[in-house]
Amino acid sequence: MPEETQTPKVLSKDLFQSTIDSEKSKWVNVVKITYKNQLGNNATWESAERTTRPPGMEIDGVGIIAVLEGGKGEPARILLQKQFRPPVGRMCIELPAGLIDARETPEECALRELHEETGYYGQVVKTENGMERSCMMFNDPGFCNTNLHFIHVKVDLTDPRNKNPEPKLEENEFIECFTAPLRDMWQMCRDLEKEGYAIDARVGTLAEGFEIMKKWSHIW
Repeated sequence: MPEETQTPKVLSKDLFQSTIDSEKSKWVNVVKITYKNQLGNNATWESAERTTRPPGMEIDGVGIIAVLEGGKGEPARILLQKQFRPPVGRMCIELPAGLIDARETPEECALRELHEETGYYGQVVKTENGMERSCMMFNDPGFCNTNLHFIHVKVDLTDPRNKNPEPKLEENEFIECFTAPLRDMWQMCRDLEKEGYAIDARVGTLAEGFEIMKKWSHIW
């Protein structure tokens, strides 16, 4: 390791010529990034970028941690989804999520997407420090620049609007919603994986967090 290193810096981005015409690509561009690395040398990196981020917005979308409350004596349950994802060729277990619209806050996006995808009406819940959103999270920074905020949302099952939720899915959306006890998420992921489902990293990471809290609660 050299004694002195430099701060890496992106120098340029160029669209790759690929089987997808970049002018017709609706969702994704493939780019080659030229940057200066810690040794001061120019290097390149292949990456994917969403084409849907509205101008002036810092994020692509939101992930929604929606917890259902109000069941009769039942433990808190998290709202999850099953959705087929062509890139992995399997049904995936996911959190509700969606892309942000222009001039929309992450919190507004979360409540809109929650209602559209699940039919539920929710309420944004602040964290202990008063924040309404997570830090900005990058989904796979070695491959793409896609990012999001997590938004915590409470779904009150005693709210009459949540008695018979009706999703408002787009014509090409096929989403099945289900719930699971928060405390059972880790085992649920293992069981669903055995059944052939693919576990979205956000769901799996959340489940791992709960499991870590159980194992190390004595020194938390």
